[in-house]
Amino acid sequence: MKKVEDLVTSARTIHDRYAAGRMEREIVRQWVLGLGAYPEPHGSRVQEASAWFKPSRDAMDPVEIKIADLARLQAIYRP
Repeated sequence: MKKVEDLVTSARTIHDRYAAGRMEREIVRQWVLGLGAYPEPHGSRVQEASAWFKPSRDAMDPVEIKIADLARLQAIYRP
């Protein structure tokens, strides 16, 4: 298990960079999929984000994908 403080800081940074267009979705996806186990309330949010990012979302509207991505990232650091 990793430190919650590190998770919160990283999730906020990833969210802000992705929202500003300074980070590609694939990098965000790989970061989320690489997260380990965390205690609640963060643990379930990390699992939810991982489940969201796992399948390909190529058929969806890119704007809708980004909105959903950002919401899941934000849920990690604002449970």
